[in-house]
Amino acid sequence: MRVNYLAHLYLSGDDEGLIIGNFIADAVKGKATESYSAEVKRGIILHRFIDDFTDHHPVQKRSRLRLVERYRHYSGVLVDIYYDHFLAKNWHDYSNELLTNYTTRVYKMLENKSNILPERINYMLKYMIPQNWLLSYAGLEGIDKVLNGMSRRTKFESHMEHGIEELELYYEDFEGEFREFFPLLQQFVADKISELK
Repeated sequence: MRVNYLAHLYLSGDDEGLIIGNFIADAVKGKATESYSAEVKRGIILHRFIDDFTDHHPVQKRSRLRLVERYRHYSGVLVDIYYDHFLAKNWHDYSNELLTNYTTRVYKMLENKSNILPERINYMLKYMIPQNWLLSYAGLEGIDKVLNGMSRRTKFESHMEHGIEELELYYEDFEGEFREFFPLLQQFVADKISELK
């Protein structure tokens, strides 16, 4: 389960197929991948490369170490959400387009492609778009709501409803790690996109 939606969308650039594939990848398993166009399949593959790079990177591991005792395997989910917060908060450092305009444009694209999106994704968009999750990531209140929602939806006790506490406590550390990690991820993704073409 990966929930850093903003990062995955942003890293896809302006390529619609990459955006769609990268966004739906967690809901597409096994042979279901074959039902998509080559462009969307590239996005699904790219998503998996991003997750693997992130999971094994020492900077991201450093962030998770602060959380693993309390949150166990959910520590990676929390770091994903924290990093999306820092991307949204510092959006002007990574894009010339206003985050409000970007989110509106992406939501419209996803709605226009609803006929090819997995049922699970279309269901999620019924909440994501009206509540504007992507824009809400920029504020701590938005992150707190996301963490509480995630906690309610997990099968096992995750304690993620308390995740805002560590974010506030170690805020500068997490932001520093995000700023160290994200340019490395951007370069990795640029290289992978070139390989996938």
